[in-house]
Amino acid sequence: MMPTKVLYSTTATATGGGREGSSSLDDGTFTAQLVTPKELGGAGGDGVNPEQLFATGYAACFLGALRFYAGQKKIDVPDDATVTTTVGIGPREDLGFGLDVKIKVSLPGVDKAVAEDLIAGGHKVCPYSHATKGTLTITPELA
Repeated sequence: MMPTKVLYSTTATATGGGREGSSSLDDGTFTAQLVTPKELGGAGGDGVNPEQLFATGYAACFLGALRFYAGQKKIDVPDDATVTTTVGIGPREDLGFGLDVKIKVSLPGVDKAVAEDLIAGGHKVCPYSHATKGTLTITPELA
């Protein structure tokens, strides 16, 4: 389902060879030098790759969604809560590549049943989780 109203949008442009080159926000606030990891046949080195950018964005978005969901339920999320995403890439059986995403959530001091509900609720409202629904199997778990 698409949003009923777009509240914010941003635009980025990639230049160079895709995985080799750069990607920047059009407003000039962020530029990333891109490198292909050795595991994918590249030289590696200084810079980031699209999977790293996706992992950092997903982790931040998921934590925000979890906090939103907790706020709706009037549950406090500890300041030291963390979300760790691991994004892998590899060939699909058909043509091209696919992603493998794992999410681990740490909610220190939160009862296990409450934490599991917050994780499930965060996964339900997170736009990254929603965007990948049906194409990736992602089951967030308590760390």
